[in-house]
Amino acid sequence: MKLAIFDLDNTLLAGDSDYLWGQYLIGRGAVDAAIYERENERFYTQYKDGTLDIYEFLRFQLRPLAEHDTTTLHAWREEYLQRMIQPIILAKGRALLQQHRDEGATLMIITATNSFITSPIARALGVEHLIATEPEFSHGRYTGRVAGTPSFREGKVERLRQWLQTHGGTPSASWFYSDSHNDIPLLEMVDHPVAVDPDPSLTQHATHKAWPIISLR
Repeated sequence: MKLAIFDLDNTLLAGDSDYLWGQYLIGRGAVDAAIYERENERFYTQYKDGTLDIYEFLRFQLRPLAEHDTTTLHAWREEYLQRMIQPIILAKGRALLQQHRDEGATLMIITATNSFITSPIARALGVEHLIATEPEFSHGRYTGRVAGTPSFREGKVERLRQWLQTHGGTPSASWFYSDSHNDIPLLEMVDHPVAVDPDPSLTQHATHKAWPIISLR
């Protein structure tokens, strides 16, 4: 099996789906705008700086899922996907997915963003396999808690290893495409790490390692 893995936010998308979901909720009046805007910006800055406490962030980010019923959430998500996500799907990202598909690779998206947001995005991109942070769901509602290991930093490595154990073990060749220094642990794990429109820290690391640096913008 050849495995081509892609980060989602700011890699296949020209933006951050997690951040944009927060902006959508603010626009909807579903959350307190001033508080949510401030906290969303704070966590996003920490993510970019590499100082994010993922569990603190998830307590904040998953709370709105617990405050609304699934019918409402699914309706909001559909509108969000059409308004906020479809316009930022990168054509060159689709082309790169197709290139690996044509070469017979198994395609995967691995993202820290939760699966409520990202599972329909993966489907829209035609990617069958998704590893994402899983929001806990019980008795027909989201609880606001995370289930299992968040798919973030070293958690992406752990979750991928778990996936490989149930899907045939070590691939014959592997690629990972990402924009973020937070993904260096997984980039170090694959055969072919590729920095995509990388942040400054990843640019420095990729240059030092002589990894390919590409742009999908």
